[in-house]
Amino acid sequence: MDNKQEHLQALTDIRSMMERSFRFISLSGLSGVFAGVFALIGVYLAHLKIENLYANFYNRVDSDLIFDSMVYLITVAVSVLFCSLLVGVVLTVRNSKKRGISIWDGTSKRLLINLAIPLGTGGLFCLLLLYHGIGWLIGPVTLIFYGLALINASKYTFNDIRYLGIMEILLGLFSTYFIGYGLICWAIGFGVLHIIYGAVMFFKYERRS
Repeated sequence: MDNKQEHLQALTDIRSMMERSFRFISLSGLSGVFAGVFALIGVYLAHLKIENLYANFYNRVDSDLIFDSMVYLITVAVSVLFCSLLVGVVLTVRNSKKRGISIWDGTSKRLLINLAIPLGTGGLFCLLLLYHGIGWLIGPVTLIFYGLALINASKYTFNDIRYLGIMEILLGLFSTYFIGYGLICWAIGFGVLHIIYGAVMFFKYERRS
């Protein structure tokens, strides 16, 4: 009986080592929760700015007003992204130290590369849309390319991320068809889904460790 338990423990250890070799398992669920909260704050600020733009649009049709609004919205988006990345890096480093895993190895490099290619492509595509005056598509496009990036990177980390990616793509397609719901879909995709995903990941993988 003891030999059997030793063999099972050995197999468990081998499986754990292989998982660490091929999958980056230090991602923090709490970082997803924080990213979702930051996104909801950003959406709220964007909503206030858009309402103000519509309120003044008929009184003063001014290109400077539209330009100032675009700069404001881009600043909010960049601030949300920066805060989310900062918190994500801090919590991921903490998780890596807790698990005794190196945060920068071949697996994390492959994860970042597979994540960066769709994200970079989507970012450039959004700039081209903005250049050609098709700004209303930027919201749906960010959701779709973000979903593709998550699916592409999921093979190097937790499989749960794949399901989040699929839901982001579906939301992006929905908001492409129903244009008036773009900001709501953005809030759901980057806000609510991130909070739910982060909480599930935390209770599933981190709380028990």
